[in-house]
Amino acid sequence: MNSSETNEILCDIDDGVATITLNRPEVMNAFSDAMRPALREALREMGAREDVGCIVITGNGKAFCAGGDIASMTALQDANDTAVVARRIEESGTVLQAIREAPQPVVAAINGAAAGAGINLALACDLRLASSAAIFSESFVKIGLVPDWGGFASLTRLVGAAKAMELMMTGDRIDAAEADRLGLLNRVIPAESFAEEVQAFARRLASGPRAALEVIKRGVYLGETGTPADVLAFEAREQAALFLSDDAREGMRAFMEKRPARFNGSHD
Repeated sequence: MNSSETNEILCDIDDGVATITLNRPEVMNAFSDAMRPALREALREMGAREDVGCIVITGNGKAFCAGGDIASMTALQDANDTAVVARRIEESGTVLQAIREAPQPVVAAINGAAAGAGINLALACDLRLASSAAIFSESFVKIGLVPDWGGFASLTRLVGAAKAMELMMTGDRIDAAEADRLGLLNRVIPAESFAEEVQAFARRLASGPRAALEVIKRGVYLGETGTPADVLAFEAREQAALFLSDDAREGMRAFMEKRPARFNGSHD
Protein backbone atom coordinates (compact mmCIF):
# COMPACT_ATOMS: atom_id res chain seq x y z
CA MET A 1 0.00 0.00 0.00
CA ASN A 2 1.24 3.46 -0.88
CA SER A 3 -0.03 6.54 0.88
CA SER A 4 0.74 10.25 0.96
CA GLU A 5 -0.65 12.89 3.27
CA THR A 6 -1.25 16.61 2.78
CA ASN A 7 -3.01 17.42 6.07
CA GLU A 8 -6.51 18.42 4.99
CA ILE A 9 -6.41 16.21 1.89
CA LEU A 10 -5.26 12.60 2.35
CA CYS A 11 -4.25 10.28 -0.50
CA ASP A 12 -3.92 6.51 -0.35
CA ILE A 13 -3.28 3.98 -3.12
CA ASP A 14 -4.22 0.33 -2.68
CA ASP A 15 -4.74 -2.34 -5.33
CA GLY A 16 -5.02 0.16 -8.17
CA VAL A 17 -7.48 2.43 -6.33
CA ALA A 18 -6.48 5.94 -5.23
CA THR A 19 -8.64 7.23 -2.38
CA ILE A 20 -8.63 10.98 -1.81
CA THR A 21 -10.12 11.90 1.56
CA LEU A 22 -11.35 15.33 2.61
CA ASN A 23 -9.94 15.60 6.11
CA ARG A 24 -11.55 18.29 8.27
CA PRO A 25 -13.97 16.09 10.22
CA GLU A 26 -14.32 18.63 13.02
CA VAL A 27 -16.20 20.94 10.58
CA MET A 28 -17.82 18.19 8.47
CA ASN A 29 -15.01 18.55 5.90
CA ALA A 30 -16.00 22.09 4.95
CA PHE A 31 -13.52 23.59 2.52
CA SER A 32 -10.66 25.68 3.83
CA ASP A 33 -8.70 27.87 1.43
CA ALA A 34 -5.91 25.29 1.30
CA MET A 35 -8.19 22.37 0.42
CA ARG A 36 -9.23 23.45 -3.07
CA PRO A 37 -5.74 23.63 -4.60
CA ALA A 38 -4.66 20.57 -2.59
CA LEU A 39 -7.60 18.56 -3.95
CA ARG A 40 -6.84 19.73 -7.48
CA GLU A 41 -3.19 18.70 -7.20
CA ALA A 42 -4.10 15.33 -5.67
CA LEU A 43 -6.44 14.65 -8.58
CA ARG A 44 -3.80 15.63 -11.12
CA GLU A 45 -1.14 13.51 -9.41
CA MET A 46 -3.37 10.45 -9.13
CA GLY A 47 -4.62 10.92 -12.67
CA ALA A 48 -1.07 10.81 -14.01
CA ARG A 49 -0.11 7.57 -12.24
CA GLU A 50 -0.01 4.33 -14.22
CA ASP A 51 -0.65 2.28 -11.07
CA VAL A 52 -4.03 3.98 -10.49
CA GLY A 53 -7.05 2.65 -12.34
CA CYS A 54 -9.80 4.37 -10.34
CA ILE A 55 -9.97 7.47 -8.12
CA VAL A 56 -12.35 7.68 -5.16
CA ILE A 57 -13.19 10.94 -3.35
CA THR A 58 -14.69 10.61 0.13
CA GLY A 59 -14.86 12.37 3.49
CA ASN A 60 -13.34 11.60 6.88
CA GLY A 61 -15.79 11.10 9.72
CA LYS A 62 -19.56 11.33 9.49
CA ALA A 63 -19.79 13.79 6.57
CA PHE A 64 -18.75 13.82 2.93
CA CYS A 65 -18.48 17.62 2.74
CA ALA A 66 -20.59 20.38 4.27
CA GLY A 67 -19.52 22.90 1.61
CA GLY A 68 -17.81 26.20 2.30
CA ASP A 69 -16.51 27.34 5.67
CA ILE A 70 -19.18 29.80 6.86
CA ALA A 71 -16.93 31.30 9.55
CA SER A 72 -14.40 32.36 6.95
CA MET A 73 -17.19 33.75 4.75
CA THR A 74 -18.49 36.00 7.53
CA ALA A 75 -14.94 37.30 8.08
CA LEU A 76 -14.76 38.22 4.40
CA GLN A 77 -18.10 40.03 4.68
CA ASP A 78 -16.83 41.98 7.67
CA ALA A 79 -13.85 43.04 5.54
CA ASN A 80 -16.07 43.80 2.51
CA ASP A 81 -13.84 41.42 0.53
CA THR A 82 -15.11 39.74 -2.64
CA ALA A 83 -11.69 39.13 -4.20
CA VAL A 84 -11.17 35.99 -2.13
CA VAL A 85 -14.63 34.74 -3.13
CA ALA A 86 -13.72 35.11 -6.81
CA ARG A 87 -10.46 33.24 -6.25
CA ARG A 88 -12.22 30.42 -4.42
CA ILE A 89 -14.72 29.98 -7.26
CA GLU A 90 -11.89 29.97 -9.81
CA GLU A 91 -10.02 27.32 -7.78
CA SER A 92 -13.18 25.24 -7.51
CA GLY A 93 -13.38 25.28 -11.28
CA THR A 94 -9.85 23.88 -11.53
CA VAL A 95 -10.89 20.98 -9.28
CA LEU A 96 -13.81 20.17 -11.59
CA GLN A 97 -11.49 20.40 -14.59
CA ALA A 98 -9.06 17.95 -12.93
CA ILE A 99 -11.91 15.47 -12.38
CA ARG A 100 -12.93 15.71 -16.02
CA GLU A 101 -9.34 15.45 -17.32
CA ALA A 102 -8.36 12.44 -15.20
CA PRO A 103 -8.24 9.42 -17.53
CA GLN A 104 -9.58 7.15 -14.80
CA PRO A 105 -13.15 6.98 -13.50
CA VAL A 106 -13.57 9.36 -10.55
CA VAL A 107 -16.07 8.02 -8.00
CA ALA A 108 -17.69 10.10 -5.26
CA ALA A 109 -18.10 7.89 -2.18
CA ILE A 110 -20.67 9.92 -0.27
CA ASN A 111 -20.34 8.62 3.26
CA GLY A 112 -22.54 11.24 4.95
CA ALA A 113 -23.87 14.76 4.55
CA ALA A 114 -23.16 16.46 1.21
CA ALA A 115 -24.32 20.06 1.23
CA GLY A 116 -23.56 23.17 -0.80
CA ALA A 117 -20.17 22.76 -2.46
CA GLY A 118 -20.16 19.19 -1.14
CA ILE A 119 -23.14 18.02 -3.17
CA ASN A 120 -21.89 19.80 -6.28
CA LEU A 121 -18.42 18.26 -5.92
CA ALA A 122 -20.11 14.87 -5.83
CA LEU A 123 -22.25 15.71 -8.88
CA ALA A 124 -19.09 16.64 -10.80
CA CYS A 125 -17.65 13.15 -10.36
CA ASP A 126 -18.14 10.47 -13.00
CA LEU A 127 -20.01 8.08 -10.67
CA ARG A 128 -21.68 8.49 -7.28
CA LEU A 129 -22.06 5.84 -4.58
CA ALA A 130 -23.90 6.92 -1.42
CA SER A 131 -24.24 5.48 2.03
CA SER A 132 -27.82 4.89 3.10
CA ALA A 133 -27.01 7.43 5.86
CA ALA A 134 -26.10 10.21 3.40
CA ILE A 135 -28.16 13.38 3.10
CA PHE A 136 -28.03 16.03 0.39
CA SER A 137 -28.85 19.74 0.18
CA GLU A 138 -28.30 22.58 -2.27
CA SER A 139 -28.07 24.71 0.85
CA PHE A 140 -26.68 27.93 -0.67
CA VAL A 141 -30.05 29.71 -0.62
CA LYS A 142 -30.24 29.30 3.15
CA ILE A 143 -27.33 31.73 3.51
CA GLY A 144 -28.53 34.04 0.74
CA LEU A 145 -26.17 32.75 -1.95
CA VAL A 146 -26.46 30.76 -5.17
CA PRO A 147 -24.92 27.38 -6.14
CA ASP A 148 -21.37 27.19 -7.43
CA TRP A 149 -18.96 24.30 -8.13
CA GLY A 150 -20.81 23.81 -11.43
CA GLY A 151 -24.08 22.91 -9.77
CA PHE A 152 -26.28 24.85 -12.17
CA ALA A 153 -25.07 22.59 -14.97
CA SER A 154 -24.64 19.26 -13.20
CA LEU A 155 -27.85 19.23 -11.16
CA THR A 156 -30.00 20.53 -14.02
CA ARG A 157 -28.56 17.92 -16.37
CA LEU A 158 -29.39 15.12 -13.96
CA VAL A 159 -32.86 16.10 -12.70
CA GLY A 160 -34.20 18.65 -15.21
CA ALA A 161 -34.88 22.35 -14.85
CA ALA A 162 -38.03 22.22 -12.71
CA LYS A 163 -36.60 19.91 -10.04
CA ALA A 164 -33.28 21.74 -10.03
CA MET A 165 -35.19 24.98 -9.42
CA GLU A 166 -37.01 23.41 -6.49
CA LEU A 167 -33.91 21.93 -4.85
CA MET A 168 -31.90 25.13 -5.30
CA MET A 169 -34.69 27.56 -4.32
CA THR A 170 -35.74 25.68 -1.18
CA GLY A 171 -32.41 24.19 -0.08
CA ASP A 172 -34.44 21.24 1.22
CA ARG A 173 -32.58 18.22 2.51
CA ILE A 174 -33.19 14.90 0.79
CA ASP A 175 -32.08 11.46 1.90
CA ALA A 176 -30.15 8.91 -0.13
CA ALA A 177 -33.27 7.06 -1.26
CA GLU A 178 -34.79 10.23 -2.71
CA ALA A 179 -31.49 11.27 -4.29
CA ASP A 180 -31.34 7.87 -5.94
CA ARG A 181 -34.94 8.14 -7.14
CA LEU A 182 -34.15 11.51 -8.72
CA GLY A 183 -31.18 10.08 -10.61
CA LEU A 184 -28.40 11.76 -8.64
CA LEU A 185 -26.78 8.46 -7.65
CA ASN A 186 -25.53 5.28 -9.27
CA ARG A 187 -26.39 3.23 -6.20
CA VAL A 188 -27.14 3.40 -2.49
CA ILE A 189 -25.16 1.09 -0.20
CA PRO A 190 -26.06 0.11 3.38
CA ALA A 191 -24.11 2.27 5.82
CA GLU A 192 -22.66 -0.72 7.66
CA SER A 193 -20.97 -2.12 4.54
CA PHE A 194 -20.36 1.14 2.69
CA ALA A 195 -16.55 1.32 2.84
CA GLU A 196 -16.08 -2.31 1.80
CA GLU A 197 -18.55 -2.15 -1.09
CA VAL A 198 -17.09 1.11 -2.39
CA GLN A 199 -13.62 -0.43 -2.48
CA ALA A 200 -14.91 -3.57 -4.22
CA PHE A 201 -16.62 -1.43 -6.88
CA ALA A 202 -13.52 0.74 -7.34
CA ARG A 203 -11.24 -2.31 -7.62
CA ARG A 204 -13.55 -3.72 -10.28
CA LEU A 205 -13.12 -0.55 -12.32
CA ALA A 206 -9.38 -0.44 -11.65
CA SER A 207 -8.96 -3.98 -13.00
CA GLY A 208 -10.75 -3.15 -16.25
CA PRO A 209 -9.21 -2.19 -19.61
CA ARG A 210 -7.76 1.22 -18.80
CA ALA A 211 -7.68 2.65 -22.31
CA ALA A 212 -11.27 1.59 -23.01
CA LEU A 213 -12.50 3.12 -19.75
CA GLU A 214 -10.74 6.38 -20.58
CA VAL A 215 -12.41 6.48 -23.99
CA ILE A 216 -15.81 5.66 -22.47
CA LYS A 217 -15.43 8.59 -20.06
CA ARG A 218 -14.61 11.01 -22.87
CA GLY A 219 -17.31 9.56 -25.11
CA VAL A 220 -20.10 9.91 -22.55
CA TYR A 221 -19.27 13.56 -21.96
CA LEU A 222 -19.02 14.18 -25.69
CA GLY A 223 -22.42 12.53 -26.07
CA GLU A 224 -23.97 15.16 -23.77
CA THR A 225 -22.94 18.10 -25.93
CA GLY A 226 -21.75 16.82 -29.31
CA THR A 227 -23.72 16.38 -32.49
CA PRO A 228 -24.55 12.90 -33.82
CA ALA A 229 -21.82 13.42 -36.41
CA ASP A 230 -19.32 14.27 -33.67
CA VAL A 231 -20.23 11.11 -31.76
CA LEU A 232 -20.04 8.84 -34.82
CA ALA A 233 -16.64 10.23 -35.79
CA PHE A 234 -15.39 9.76 -32.22
CA GLU A 235 -16.62 6.15 -32.11
CA ALA A 236 -15.03 5.26 -35.43
CA ARG A 237 -11.70 6.83 -34.49
CA GLU A 238 -11.43 5.39 -30.99
CA GLN A 239 -12.72 1.91 -31.84
CA ALA A 240 -10.11 1.60 -34.57
CA ALA A 241 -7.40 2.80 -32.20
CA LEU A 242 -8.34 0.21 -29.55
CA PHE A 243 -9.05 -2.73 -31.83
CA LEU A 244 -5.50 -4.11 -32.00
CA SER A 245 -4.56 -3.26 -28.41
CA ASP A 246 -3.36 -5.94 -26.00
CA ASP A 247 -6.47 -5.50 -23.87
CA ALA A 248 -8.83 -5.93 -26.83
CA ARG A 249 -6.98 -9.05 -27.93
CA GLU A 250 -7.12 -10.43 -24.38
CA GLY A 251 -10.80 -9.54 -23.98
CA MET A 252 -11.82 -11.33 -27.16
CA ARG A 253 -9.71 -14.40 -26.45
CA ALA A 254 -11.09 -14.62 -22.93
CA PHE A 255 -14.61 -14.46 -24.36
CA MET A 256 -13.87 -17.25 -26.83
CA GLU A 257 -12.22 -19.35 -24.10
CA LYS A 258 -15.08 -18.69 -21.63
CA ARG A 259 -12.81 -17.32 -18.91
CA PRO A 260 -12.44 -13.96 -17.13
CA ALA A 261 -10.28 -11.46 -19.01
CA ARG A 262 -6.97 -10.45 -17.45
CA PHE A 263 -6.33 -6.91 -18.61
CA ASN A 264 -2.84 -5.50 -18.23
CA GLY A 265 -3.87 -2.19 -16.67
CA SER A 266 -2.01 -0.12 -19.24
CA HIS A 267 -3.19 3.12 -20.80
CA ASP A 268 -1.37 2.20 -24.03
